[in-house]
Amino acid sequence: MTLNENEITLTLNGESVRAWAPSRMHAADFLRQRLGRTGTHVGCEQGVCGMCTVMVDGQAVKSCLMLAAQLDGAEVRTVESLAEENGDLNALQQAFKRHHGLQCGFCTPGFLMLATSLAARGEPMSREQIRDEISGVLCRCTGYEGIVRAVEEYLQLQQNEGQVVEVEA
Repeated sequence: MTLNENEITLTLNGESVRAWAPSRMHAADFLRQRLGRTGTHVGCEQGVCGMCTVMVDGQAVKSCLMLAAQLDGAEVRTVESLAEENGDLNALQQAFKRHHGLQCGFCTPGFLMLATSLAARGEPMSREQIRDEISGVLCRCTGYEGIVRAVEEYLQLQQNEGQVVEVEA
């Protein structure tokens, strides 16, 4: 520890964690470099691309726009929290796979965390609303249609309490 470091205690993906971080370290770098959660991707480092989206206290946030010290006392979820305990993909990840919502995969963690946050709201959304909500995460490969269908299917699934819902192309 140095004078310019802060002790940060948080709940990360359900586990209590304590680590030190320089005062000016971004939350994205803290999650990746200090805590080993490399599923949080860093793209533009300006809050534009959304690749670094994680959930902090239930809200989707761009972790490159936060300092690590702001995570102190928070509940943080990263993409690593989504898979089932046995390692299987969760319903959202399966929907992304089924609807070809990923190609190179670099943007995928940001979309998955944003969609998880949207589902936690419990509000029905039209395709247009979904498109608007996900516009804060950029993808250069997919053309977004598969992503929108995957998020739409997952939101409907969550609202129907586990009933399988097929979304038309």
